Amino acid sequence: FGSRLRKGSTEWTAPRRIAHDPFHSVGNAVVWQAPDGLVWLFYVVRYGDVWSTSRVAAKVSSDACETWSDASLLVLEPGTLVRNRPIVLSDGAYLLPLYREEGTDPETVGPGSRSFFLRYDPKAKTWAATGPIVSPRGNIQPAPAELAPGKLVAYCRRGGDYRPETVGHIIRAESSDGGRTWSEGRDSAFPNPNAAVDLLKTRKENLLLVFNDSTNRRTPLTVALSPDLDRTWPVRRDIVAGEGDFGYP
Repeated sequence: FGSRLRKGSTEWTAPRRIAHDPFHSVGNAVVWQAPDGLVWLFYVVRYGDVWSTSRVAAKVSSDACETWSDASLLVLEPGTLVRNRPIVLSDGAYLLPLYREEGTDPETVGPGSRSFFLRYDPKAKTWAATGPIVSPRGNIQPAPAELAPGKLVAYCRRGGDYRPETVGHIIRAESSDGGRTWSEGRDSAFPNPNAAVDLLKTRKENLLLVFNDSTNRRTPLTVALSPDLDRTWPVRRDIVAGEGDFGYP
């Protein structure tokens, strides 16, 4: 469903259905406007009872989301999901973060789960899959940023379980070829309770990492700032804290 706040209005419109499947559940919607004005909607279609049965579909709008195209499946391989929006690279390509989730246990992200990306060429209108981010316990839901032309970093949600005694960290990986291949994912200095993270590069060349600053709870929700493009992270502030679940920034 989508709702809009029109310019000059103070009220959101009533929610309107944008995408649905008569036979399967849909979710994890990601809406993003490309530099050419085209609006993309990426979402997950789950074909079974667990996430490892999912595929990723997409719709586009060329009239500011008034109308939408038919849906198209981007990836046919089971277990493929989307969570974060694309970024535009220095060479003009779009980089869409995706991940493959393995296993049938809803309380565990399997060790074979891994992040990867689709690169989109807006001139040729073609998608190409990149190499994966592999880590010992698995990782999903990558959040990338381009630090310099062709040089990228990605922070990912860790794999594993949700048990209180489990100690886990955000997984970090690098690419030096525009996101086509990635280093092995390694534990970063940031804790992660098996929850989503987000990474933003500002116009002033700062990085913002949004995450749950805990190894086993989705609280607090914290923002860390790097003024030197991922070399140091001297600033860390809680946005919200206390009892509750503040996951999925």
